Amino acid sequence: MSLTIFSNAYSDELITATELNRQPGRILDKACERPVTITRNDQSFALMRREDAAYLVKGITQSKAVIEMLSVAFSLRLGKEIGSEHPYGWLRVFEADDIQDLIKEVTEAFRLTDVSDNAWDLIDAIIHEWHESAIAISSPELAAAFSAETDEVPLTKPSTHGAV
Repeated sequence: MSLTIFSNAYSDELITATELNRQPGRILDKACERPVTITRNDQSFALMRREDAAYLVKGITQSKAVIEMLSVAFSLRLGKEIGSEHPYGWLRVFEADDIQDLIKEVTEAFRLTDVSDNAWDLIDAIIHEWHESAIAISSPELAAAFSAETDEVPLTKPSTHGAV
């Protein structure tokens, strides 16, 4: 469920708690189509499908993580020091151009959140892949493996003798 559905979620129809008690089926049918507002005294309550609420919560949670990660990335681009204890301290292993590429990838995916149900998963995947790359870059074992001399033996052309 994209966020565009919620742009005017509570601006149109108000339903009283009394109406909800008298016609629960009709009100629930409306809530299946779009969120509705139930009013009681001076209080307002949102009634929406659970999947829609979960999508909104995921969006809020993921937005916080994206903003924090981008904040660290921009700080590193400005030459600020970020400690390794920071949740996004792993970004320190990248060069400025790489960090700029990460910023571009994440912001492009973030722009999709209002039109695509899979945008948050895409953002998760992008950050995960960059994190895995940071682990690989900072691994001394992997660096040693890449820089090790190989004992390659050139392949010889197979002979046709003895072929069946």
